Parts: sequence; C-alpha cells; structure tokens
Amino acid sequence: MNTPFYIARRYLFAKKSTHAINIISTISVLGVLVGSAALLIILSVFNGFEEVVLKMYNTFTPQIVIAPAQGKTFNPDQSVLEQIKKDKRIYSYTEVLAENALLRYRDRQSVGLIKGVSDEFLKNSSLDSITVLGKFVLKNETGPLAVTGSAIQNYLMINTEDPFTPLQVFSPKKGSGQNSINPAEDFTVMSIPVSGVFEVQQDFDNVTIVPLSFARTLLQEAHNISYVEINLNKGTDAAVFKKEIEKLAGPNFEIKDRLQQNKVLYNILGTEKWAVYIILTFILIIAIFNVMGSLTMLVLDKQKDIAILSSLGAGKKLIKRIFLLEGMMITLSGCIFGILIGFVFCLAQQKYNIVKMSQETLMNAYPVAFKWTDFLLVFVTVSLFSFVASALSANLSVKKINHINQDF
Repeated sequence: MNTPFYIARRYLFAKKSTHAINIISTISVLGVLVGSAALLIILSVFNGFEEVVLKMYNTFTPQIVIAPAQGKTFNPDQSVLEQIKKDKRIYSYTEVLAENALLRYRDRQSVGLIKGVSDEFLKNSSLDSITVLGKFVLKNETGPLAVTGSAIQNYLMINTEDPFTPLQVFSPKKGSGQNSINPAEDFTVMSIPVSGVFEVQQDFDNVTIVPLSFARTLLQEAHNISYVEINLNKGTDAAVFKKEIEKLAGPNFEIKDRLQQNKVLYNILGTEKWAVYIILTFILIIAIFNVMGSLTMLVLDKQKDIAILSSLGAGKKLIKRIFLLEGMMITLSGCIFGILIGFVFCLAQQKYNIVKMSQETLMNAYPVAFKWTDFLLVFVTVSLFSFVASALSANLSVKKINHINQDF
C-alpha cells in the first residue's frame, strides 16, 4: 500500500489529541460540501433558465437561415436554392420577405417589422403554444390575415374580435420622395384584418406576420425575397447540414444557425453563468482555505510522529505528501458529498418543484437542467484549489523538521 496515503487516511479518521482539530476539520468539510452543492445547484438552475429562454426563442427562430451575402434581397429561383429545397432532410422551407413599415390601428400608430411568409411557415407546430389571442391564421375565404406580436397589439390596442377595423400598413413606394406634391402618394397603403396575437419575447413581439403575397404587394417586390428559413426533420444534425449547404451555396449566401442568429443572447447567457461561477468560486476558495488552518494544527499535533518518521528514514518529500493527501482527502470528501447533495436536490426540484417562483412569472418553479460538464467543473475547481491550500500547509510539516528531531 502507498505509505503516505495509508498514514494520511489514518490521520483523517483517527482521534486527535486536541479536540479543536476535529472540530475545525469538520467545519472545513462542511464548508466545502455546502460550497460545492451551491455551485452545482446554481449552475444547474442557470442551465434550466437557458433551456427555457432558448426554447422560447426557438419557437420563432429557424434552425437554418439562408440570407444574401450582399444586399437586402435575392432571387429565390436560383439552381442552388432549388437543389437545397429538394433535400429530404428539410421539414419546412419558408421564403420570407421582411421590411419595416408604419402600422396604424384607429387613432394609434407605430413602426414595426412586416414579415411576409410562404405557406410552409405554418408547419411550425409551436405556433399554437405562443398564440395568446385569437388564432394563428394567415388566410381564410375573405383573403389575407395578419398575426401581430403582443408588443404591437398592446401599443395599438388591436381588437382581434373586431372584423370591421383592419390594421392599416404604410410602406414607402420605390423611388418616392422626388418632386411629390402630396406626401400621401409616396406610400403604399394596405389594410389587413388581424386574426391573432402571439407572444414569444420582446425581440420578436414587435413583428407582424402576413402572407408572402400581401408583403410582395405592399413592398412592391414581385419576385425577390429577404431570406429563407429552414427547419429540419427530427434526428437531422443541423451542424452537418449547415456545413454541406455552405459549400453548395458558395460565397453569394450567408448561412446562419440558431447560435449565429441569436449571438447576443447566447453571449449574455454564457457571460451571466460564468460571472456567477466566478463569484461562487471565490466563496468556495474561502471554505477550501479553512483546510490550511486544520492542517496547520494537525502538523503541530503530529510533531512527534513527524520526528519518528524522520528518524526511520522518511524524507521530507514523503512527509509533505502525507499532509498534502490529508488536505486533499478533507476537501474532496466534502466536494463529493456536496455534488451528491446538489444532484439530489436538483432532481427533487425537477420532480416536485420545491423552490417556487413569483406567481407573476410564466414558470411556477425554478427550472433545473443537468450538464455533465458542470459536475466536472465543480470537481476540478475544488481539486485545484484544495491542492494549492494543502501544498502550502504541507510545506509547514518539513519547515523545521531538524528542530523537531532534536526536541524529540
């Protein structure tokens, strides 16, 4: 058996001559246990919030977007796009024509994004779940219909149950503004009834969705589109598909996955999580460095043992390793039990919703999601700082070893 490990294990469980050492060691273990559990729980809660937010975004964010590398619109009938459209891995291929426009409802008006979509947009199964008023319908026997975001609806006070008051949409005519006597002639004005209201997130809730044909007439764009939204069949790897169509599309098109479409959101979520990790790690470091006090007292308590080991031929390296392993055992035992407690608590939170949130929020309880990298991150963090703290204390065990031998 490894001699330093055997002696360190005996010291860990053996009764010390000074009872205070046992108390300090127990406090050190509990400090690391609570810190490790808290760090794992907080990281898991952030994972849960991340999943909830991204799920909300993903109801409206396609897996892949094909946009022009230059300019605002492009011809959708290019052979490259026709080839991509026929790919059997594609679940929905939606052509989109989008532009800002002035919206008016009765005596209120606001600027918002008009998003004209082709029929395949309605294949999105999440549309019903985000509809808060009316129905998500873009056409009926009377003609085209619009579905507005909740931000537009709240500001304009749109009544989806009033069929006699349509939404008016104003868009500048191409080439307008030159020698025009009547400014009203510079705008294309169209009316469209509102069938429903959706609510996703503030970034999307100022969008008004209309049929592609309505947007073409309004924006005077007979053929071109702004971009293509693609959703894939279940089980299809979006990253692999993206790389393939990047090669196929060439430099004329820009291919974006969900991360690239919402880069700011992903950066914010990642930054917040790392900020909390750093703050909690500082707290954990304080708990870990309590081990230094415990080991220092243990070294003083075991001076006679150190002298005996030295007399028997044990070198400074072996003695240092004993107390290094002792410190590692104290901290890692607290870390392992802390991770287990944190894991059990998170499982209970997932199943029983122990910690509730405010009733004004969309969720009843704090969401939790596991990532194996968080378990590894907590363990590596504790291991690293416990090694540093234990190494510093272990150096004390051999600092005055010659004087110890003379005393004993």
